[in-house]
Amino acid sequence: MKKLFSIMAIAAVVVLSTFTASAKNAQTTLPVQMQQIVANVTTGASFQDADAAEEELSFTQDLKKRFIEGGPGFMGIVLLCLILGLAIAIERIIYLNLATTNTKKLAQDVEDALKSGGVEAAKEVCRNTKGPVASIYYQGLDRVDEGLESAEKAVVAYGGVQMGQLEKNVSWISLFIALAPMLGFMGTVIGMIQAFDKIEAAGDMNPALVAGGIKVALLTTVFGLIVAIILQIFYNYIIAKIDSIVNDMEDASITLMDMLVRYKK
Repeated sequence: MKKLFSIMAIAAVVVLSTFTASAKNAQTTLPVQMQQIVANVTTGASFQDADAAEEELSFTQDLKKRFIEGGPGFMGIVLLCLILGLAIAIERIIYLNLATTNTKKLAQDVEDALKSGGVEAAKEVCRNTKGPVASIYYQGLDRVDEGLESAEKAVVAYGGVQMGQLEKNVSWISLFIALAPMLGFMGTVIGMIQAFDKIEAAGDMNPALVAGGIKVALLTTVFGLIVAIILQIFYNYIIAKIDSIVNDMEDASITLMDMLVRYKK
């Protein structure tokens, strides 16, 4: 059995050596033309990678070119809608984030101040806290000496004022969302009219004239829709943020009235 294993091992070594020598001979005898083909394929792949990198770098230039092809008139107005809409949206987002407060902590601080120092101490806590909830608390505490009914009316009235401040200028964003695609569609119609005017002037159905007009028409529509989509995302975020703050205001108003009822007893 050991001899059989020895013979099989020697045979395996011989076969392996034979295959290795054959592979080396095949590699050394590779034709020159095949080597040139491999080199050309490698060079072509590197050129393709360079072209792809060049296309990626020229995206902004292509976007600028498409914008100019769409016509400076309508495309400029659509761009203005985007700039104004984004400016208002960013301002509202910053304002709403600053207006967000921890209502539970504020309510606890006000209640502790009422127990320890009375109404004036609670009002001082509200003065040192930013946000619409603290302002509503301050108005309710300021009218508590006139009775709970007066305090409740002050809370409701000032809550409406604060809600108006939260929704300030939001309607302009919705206007730009509706206006941008409408301007794009108007550019589409005008581009088609211009294309037919060129066909009428040339007296011939030239595909180049039709393609140019349709291209301008589609570009204005695309840019208008892009602007509307971008502003719609910001608009939905702002509306959700306002709803969240308003819910906190309503819940905090109920908590304040409960605190005042317990304080008056």
